[in-house]
Amino acid sequence: MFRGVNSISLDSKGRIAIPTRYREDLLARCAGRLIMTVDRDHCLLLYPLPEWEIIESKLVRLSSFNIQTRRLQRLLIGHATECDMDGAGRILLPAPLREFATLDKDIMLIGQGNKFELWDQGIWNERRTEWLAATDNEELSAELQSLSL
Repeated sequence: MFRGVNSISLDSKGRIAIPTRYREDLLARCAGRLIMTVDRDHCLLLYPLPEWEIIESKLVRLSSFNIQTRRLQRLLIGHATECDMDGAGRILLPAPLREFATLDKDIMLIGQGNKFELWDQGIWNERRTEWLAATDNEELSAELQSLSL
């Protein structure tokens, strides 16, 4: 399980260093083979290859006659890019994906259980503030109301 919020930097070659605390697990799970793709919230998703293969197999089995399904397939599968971790624990973020998520220098790597999200730090801070403010005014779903923290 990937947890936590990590502030990382994009180097001049478009690479990020995966925090040390995740590297060993990533090497054991997928030999450092990762898949990066876009998310509808304009961040990037970073999956260990075996986790991505589960998602991808579900996506390709969906009906292509549904317009929403086709859009999601085009976005997620169409932008899916292999990113191999090098010996120093770095991965290259492809330029089109960096542009999509407006990633510049300061990036937030957010653990989401089976994957990571990559956000521009400024955008992450703005969205987090919005989400925290919105929770005061929103009705929780029955599923969330049953959750005890």
